[in-house]
Parts: sequence; structure tokens; C-alpha cells
Amino acid sequence: MSIEITLLGTGSPLPSADRAGPSTLVRTGDATVLVDCGRGVVMRLAAAGVLPIGLSAVLLTHLHSDHITDLNDVITTQWVMSTEPTPLRIIGPRGTAQVVDAVLSMLERDMGYRHAHHADLQHPPTLSVTEVDPGNSFALGSTTISVHRTDHRPVEPTVGYRVEHDGAVAALAGDSVPCPELDAMCAGVDIYVQTVIRDDLAALVPSERLHDICDYHSTVEQAAQTAARAGVGTLVMTHYVPAPAPGAEDEWLTLAAAHFDGDIVIGPDLTKVTTG
Repeated sequence: MSIEITLLGTGSPLPSADRAGPSTLVRTGDATVLVDCGRGVVMRLAAAGVLPIGLSAVLLTHLHSDHITDLNDVITTQWVMSTEPTPLRIIGPRGTAQVVDAVLSMLERDMGYRHAHHADLQHPPTLSVTEVDPGNSFALGSTTISVHRTDHRPVEPTVGYRVEHDGAVAALAGDSVPCPELDAMCAGVDIYVQTVIRDDLAALVPSERLHDICDYHSTVEQAAQTAARAGVGTLVMTHYVPAPAPGAEDEWLTLAAAHFDGDIVIGPDLTKVTTG
């Protein structure tokens, strides 16, 4: 059975009319996993044919706001669509439990309103929160997921996930610069999903804040170099900073292809890639 990757949101912290915030859907034979929860994620899930009630787990790579901003929408939608208490499994680095507790606190009034109005919705959201460290692994059915350190300093901790099912393997890195642990996570995978930045374009914008982000994200070239070192099959770029102008995707592909001779994917929200 193959692994199917759908880029739900390919945008960045900068608002876009066309790109939702960073989020990726991973489907295997028996698991449906959401990686990160950027803005608009539930709408993109619906467009991909999946609703929060159908998720096996939510995985968080780190706790930057653009990667968790719509976690509240995932939690609330899963809760109100459940006909009985149904655990939503949330897995992320240390600090995840604090974030989830804060989300529930923010939703406290909403939950009270729904309890008062719906006799069949007297239970609160049922969540199973697990904080993970690099070196941990867990199973979702016959799908195995291992946790790996990434380097997005000064944001710490940050993790990526290696997903294995029936011989197919995918690596989802989140935000990271190249590092040995990233190479190890990606070694020999069929699909490597990496957030990328064009530092040459960022340098043209007169904003020190935008320039600052260049030192803790992989550039297009660095993502391609990681893919080449790790011997991956397909490099999938996402979380584009800045987003490619219409028709400019070929320029990004050309930059990556100078360092990696495998398949390279760049595209809009809902771009889909399958192993095998």
C-alpha cells in the first residue's frame, strides 16, 4: 500500500488569498494523519475529502503560531461532529500539552454554550495529548511513525516525522535548516516534504524581520542538497516564502534541480503525491 501526501496548506505567516497556512495530510492504508494546523486547515481538509472526525492523529512539528493557529478549529469541529466521546490524538514536541490546555481554556465559553443548547453534547472535547522526543516512535495501526530532531533554533524543541507503511516511507521535516538528524530522518525515503525559503527573493524586501527568517529555514537549494545526500526519491517543497508568483514555479524547480536529480514537486494547495 502506498503513502499519499496532500499539501493542504503551502502558505507562510504572510496572509494569502490562495494558500492556506502550513499543513500536510498523510494517508496510508490504515491511518489518516494531519501534520500541523495552519490557517484554513479544516477547509482544506474538507476539500481533500477528509473531516477532523476521520483523523487518526494530529502531529505538530513545533509550536510556532503559523503551524498551530487553527488547532482550535480542528479540536472544535472534531468534537461537534462526534456523536459520542471520540478521542482526538494530538502528538507534538514538549510544550504541546500547555498549548492544548490554553486552546481549551480559550474555548471554555463556547463549550458552555454548546453544553447548554445540545442535550447530546454534554461531554467536553476528548483529547489524548502525547509529548514526544527525538528517538520516540509510535504506531497507528500498521503505520509506524518515528520522531526526529530538526534544527529551527531559536525555536526549540522542533521535530520531524518519518512515516513507514508496508514498505513505503515518507519524511516530513517541518521548519528546519540542514542538520545530520534531518539527513538521517530522510535517508532512503520515497517522499521528503520540506518547507522552503527563497533567500534571494527575501533579500530584495526592505524588511529586517523578513531577512531574519532566512537563517532558520532551508532554502530551495539546501532542501535539494538534503534530498541528494539522503538518497530520497521525490522532494516535495512546501510553505513557500515568499510564495511563487503565478507561472514562476519553474524557476524554483530549476534552482532545486541544480542540486538534486530526482523528482521535484512544487504546487498549490491540495497538490497530491503518492509513493510507488
